Amino acid sequence: MSYLHHVEQWLDDVVIGLNLCPFAAKPRRNKQIRIAICETDSLEVLLENIQQEIQRLDNTPVCDLDTSLVVCPNLLQDFDEYNQFLDMVEALISQCGKDGVYQVASFHPDYYFFGTHPDDAENLTNRAPYPIFHLIREDSMEKVLAHYPDPEAIPEQNIEKMNALTKEEIRQLFPYLISKN
Repeated sequence: MSYLHHVEQWLDDVVIGLNLCPFAAKPRRNKQIRIAICETDSLEVLLENIQQEIQRLDNTPVCDLDTSLVVCPNLLQDFDEYNQFLDMVEALISQCGKDGVYQVASFHPDYYFFGTHPDDAENLTNRAPYPIFHLIREDSMEKVLAHYPDPEAIPEQNIEKMNALTKEEIRQLFPYLISKN
């Protein structure tokens, strides 16, 4: 299977299928989510690709492109290195003068939240088949959040969903985690 197929499967089965992001289904259905696979092994090239995605979002109406996922299957396999690079992505957004316009959400096969153990089920909410930088339009988020009841409850609801998964469900939804062990 291709990198694109793995990411689409994760997006459809985990993010949308488990309703981890209640705002993802509509743009996915409307083909407004771009999945940009960056197969480089150069951090410089990856940063350039992320900048190009920011420009693409700038130059494309939201009705055609709402958000971009930049996937880097050949880089940043170490979660600590990924987190350090995430700081560079946030600095890039700022240097481009796009603070308040775009934000970045992060996903990684070994993602774990500060204060948790790497094996805690709640970390599954941000686990993906490859390192991913999700570029989000802040205007779009503000619009959907304004019409969503109790958005502050989403993280806790997602943790409950992850804790309720059986081992077999985890194997089915996250096969890329199982193959690593």
